[in-house]
Amino acid sequence: MRKSLTRTLALAAFAAQALAASAAAHAFDVGIVAFQMSSETHARVANAAAGAAREKGWTVTQLNAEGSLPKLAEQLDTLVNKKVDAIVIAMGKPVETDAQLQAAKEKGIPVVGVMSGASPHMLFDVEVNEYATGAQSVLYLLGKMGYQGNILSARFDGNSGTRIRGKMLDAVLTENTAVKDLAKFSMARTQSWRDDVRNGMQALFLRHQGQFKGVWASFDGQAYVIDDLLQAQGLKKGDITLVSVDGGPETYRRIADPASLITATMMIPFEQLGATAVDAIDRIVVKKEPRENIAAGPYLFMDSVLVDASNVQKFLQPAK
Repeated sequence: MRKSLTRTLALAAFAAQALAASAAAHAFDVGIVAFQMSSETHARVANAAAGAAREKGWTVTQLNAEGSLPKLAEQLDTLVNKKVDAIVIAMGKPVETDAQLQAAKEKGIPVVGVMSGASPHMLFDVEVNEYATGAQSVLYLLGKMGYQGNILSARFDGNSGTRIRGKMLDAVLTENTAVKDLAKFSMARTQSWRDDVRNGMQALFLRHQGQFKGVWASFDGQAYVIDDLLQAQGLKKGDITLVSVDGGPETYRRIADPASLITATMMIPFEQLGATAVDAIDRIVVKKEPRENIAAGPYLFMDSVLVDASNVQKFLQPAK
């Protein structure tokens, strides 16, 4: 009797170990691809998604396309061939990688984008409403100017989000004709984009010196370059209203800095976007919730938040 009980317990223990080993061998595997990790916002999304996945005990394959469309396509091919359980793409290019996304769908690999744009081959894209975000940034700028005067703008049409923000600037200006965009600079998609912004905006500042009251930038990285240029010219906070979009520690530091001319930004919760993408995969793929319970259409929208002097202290990291 005792031998029989011992054998039964041993078999049960062996079965439990085998089950645990099997579960470990089949741990949920998610691939996370960022288009360009040298971009702070791309890195914030990808790292937050990876952290959220690891907290769930998932295996994470994290890749960086380094701003190269061919490399992005190659990395998606790799994940599809590896047969990962799901893919998250930070700031992806659905049109340019349509074939890879279609292949993932055909192999039953769900894909969620973050700030990437829609694709019929993805579950959906997690992002802020760029139309609302762009319009609010412009309306804030015009409000600080009393809805009259001239501005300069720094744009970037190579990304769908920043392109939409620029279109909203134009739309708002058509209804507020007392404000004129004297000149616009369009940034090229290059690895030396900071130099591109510096040279382009410096030329506009020299050409229109003393003729503008505000500057609108399509994202914070442009605003940093513009801020440094204006400070170098001796301008002080309040001389020019400088507004942009993205949010982050450096932006908040500048908004609070008496020497900086950055007045406000529309804060996009990049970490929350990345974590939400992983949570959505968990609910749909692992827990089998209907996709429609999470997103009714091709986008899962989250809110952006205006940050200026009135609330910047809430966003500043406490001193260590």
